[in-house]
Amino acid sequence: MAETPFDNIESSHEYVRLLAETIHEVMAEVEVDMDLARRSGAARRLEALQLVQFKMAKLNEHMTSGCRILNDLRMLRRLLLEEREQHPKAVAAHGD
Repeated sequence: MAETPFDNIESSHEYVRLLAETIHEVMAEVEVDMDLARRSGAARRLEALQLVQFKMAKLNEHMTSGCRILNDLRMLRRLLLEEREQHPKAVAAHGD
């Protein structure tokens, strides 16, 4: 069991996935706030919310990329562990 979200790839992947979900929720809330700002004529608030929306979209891109990378690392680790289990002498000879 992991003590922190970053003790292993699986827990890190889960943490990043949950963070991505939260980002999606916040982005939906920002959309609602933007709609309210438009209707109330709060131009300055709308501009600030547009900047928030832009930054959240960038953060979402980074989280999506991070999820993919962590997933790739999980798959590669599984492949390497399977290879090690199937060929323990060959792996030991290479110094792994």
